[in-house]
Amino acid sequence: MSRTATLSRTTTETDISVWVDLDYQEEVSIDTGVGFFDHMLTLFARHGRIGLKVKAVGDLHIDSHHTVEDVGIAIGACIKEALGDKKQINRYGTSYVPMDEALGFVSLDISGRPFLVFDAELKADTLGNYDTELTEEFFRAISFNAGITLHARVLYGRNTHHKIEALFKAFGRALREAIEINENIIGINSTKGML
Repeated sequence: MSRTATLSRTTTETDISVWVDLDYQEEVSIDTGVGFFDHMLTLFARHGRIGLKVKAVGDLHIDSHHTVEDVGIAIGACIKEALGDKKQINRYGTSYVPMDEALGFVSLDISGRPFLVFDAELKADTLGNYDTELTEEFFRAISFNAGITLHARVLYGRNTHHKIEALFKAFGRALREAIEINENIIGINSTKGML
């Protein structure tokens, strides 16, 4: 069974197309017009071992907010669709990722109950044309549209680039663990019988 999804999303602020393949990691192509964000999405896909294509044209003459948030919405919706009925997935995933002096932590539950806990002190306001406060907005958008309970935290560090990179890598690795098919699970990994 192919666990893929494609979405095109056009608003007055952004025009976005996203393709996700949860089981084929070879194809990663990211172009949002926000260089640092492209780098983070590439790291997320590579560490999550998923295929990801993102093409986004946004109102960057204003700022990067709409582009980053709307890409999160689209990726989250694709993850939800690609997971299908969620039979035999592990459901939970947790990862700690060190990035030089910084340590990032992500723990998630593909529960169908979206929630975000975000705890990271990001001292630099911008990295290129990326507003660092949008890191939280991205994770909120992806969690709410994928139906994921997501806890993301930077335990310590100094360099803002390193802190954010640790979070994106940890998110990819935690998602990989959660979406893995586990032959020991019969049906849906929930006493409710659904996620």
